[in-house]
Amino acid sequence: MAQVLEFKLPDLGEGLTEAEIVRWLVEVGDVVAVDQLVVEVETAKAMVEVPCPYGGVVTARFGEEGTELPVGAPLLTVAVGAPAVAGDSGTGMDERSDEGSGNVLVGYGTGAPPARRRRVRPSGGAAAPAGTPSPAGAGASPARSGRSRPEPAGAVPPAAAGTRDARNGVAPSRGDGPVPVISPLVRRLARENGVDLRELEGSGPEGLILRADVEYALRAAATGRLRSAAPAGFGVPAAAPAFDALADQVTSYADIASVVPGAASGASGVSRGTTPAGVRVPLKGVRGAVADKLSRSRREIPDATCWVDADATELMRARRAMNAAGDPKISLLALLARICTAALARFPELNSTVDMDAREIVRLDQVHLGFAAQTERGLVVPVVRDAHARDAEGLSAEFGRLTEAARTGTLTPADLTGGTFTLNNYGVFGVDGSTPIINHPEAAMLGVGRIIPRPWVHEGELAVRQIVQLSLAFDHRVCDGGTAGGFLRHVADCVEQPAVLLRTL
Repeated sequence: MAQVLEFKLPDLGEGLTEAEIVRWLVEVGDVVAVDQLVVEVETAKAMVEVPCPYGGVVTARFGEEGTELPVGAPLLTVAVGAPAVAGDSGTGMDERSDEGSGNVLVGYGTGAPPARRRRVRPSGGAAAPAGTPSPAGAGASPARSGRSRPEPAGAVPPAAAGTRDARNGVAPSRGDGPVPVISPLVRRLARENGVDLRELEGSGPEGLILRADVEYALRAAATGRLRSAAPAGFGVPAAAPAFDALADQVTSYADIASVVPGAASGASGVSRGTTPAGVRVPLKGVRGAVADKLSRSRREIPDATCWVDADATELMRARRAMNAAGDPKISLLALLARICTAALARFPELNSTVDMDAREIVRLDQVHLGFAAQTERGLVVPVVRDAHARDAEGLSAEFGRLTEAARTGTLTPADLTGGTFTLNNYGVFGVDGSTPIINHPEAAMLGVGRIIPRPWVHEGELAVRQIVQLSLAFDHRVCDGGTAGGFLRHVADCVEQPAVLLRTL
């Protein structure tokens, strides 16, 4: 007998709260295989094609194209273990069609090829019309049918999630059972870093493994601590959205709320007890992500800022000489990034994060450099992976690729998360200086103002030189002012005398 399972919209942006349905890739009555793409959605990060973790017959779709759905809302229902389709040979279903992969993003889990799509004519209530819930008793919510809804793939009941050993804090292995992971970014983070999710105990509801649990395991491994999961309460509570980078600040703005009318009576034109007339913009989507991200940074990080003016005349001259030598061209941002990675190698304290739960500073071995890119959709912060291992030419190519992807809206969630240090070139907006807010959970951000001609004392004489203001916001928990000042001074020295970089090449 077929079992109707409900596939809910996953958190594709690691904390964003909604996504818009762009295009359905299946119809009600279609037969889908495990991990087959079923819908294309747009989040505040990127356009994402979502695969279904179940194999079976699509019985209902929830939401038309253009509809915005909150994370956790039903996307579609699938009847698994359904009888053979009339006219099909064999059973009509893959032997694994009643299994769920637990996966919610392309590239995860099973590699079986998708089955050829087949249409099943709905009959007798076996399938609900598009956009309507399935009938009671066929995967309906408990409130409607009195039955408990089947658990989605990748989730396990509390009894199966395992319990923590009180003596050593290590979760027992789950063997071949399902792993309670919903977020695709958590799966990717674990896979790319060689973390066995079956050995982790989640700190989320009913043992759900969160990103914080994987990051905690990575930090524990880096520092020799062999705990398998973060303690309860580590990182962001399950009920609060978590945002990984300033890259989470990308999407079109939400619709503006209607204007609140004000009364015309009284000298001020507003009656007592009423809200003055004005435009209300909901704090959701981009602005909600910004508000939560920056508020958390200000709340948790005791930041300080130092700054210095530097003569960038020689840096600009060196860039012109590089580009005159041939293609590909080297961008100014790439040179600044190369300077940053050289400075971080000398002052690794600033390429770190703070684990207050364990009261540890975790210094990171790799530099994943975030940078700001202005697009028609807003400000995005893509991340250059392994920036420390790239030369100026390689950095220019990667900056160009990510910037073009940002402008065309094709950045993936992986392109927008995982930064360890941020380079903020706000000079493109025509401003000289800023006190940037640190991109939580990073420990520092370098800001670069505009480069303009100014009077400057050069070799004992007054001259017109190309001057730039550099500012460094840093987490005072990871270092004191001497370290931060040393980092910023090294950056300024490299800007003023690019030959200093030759020492680290």
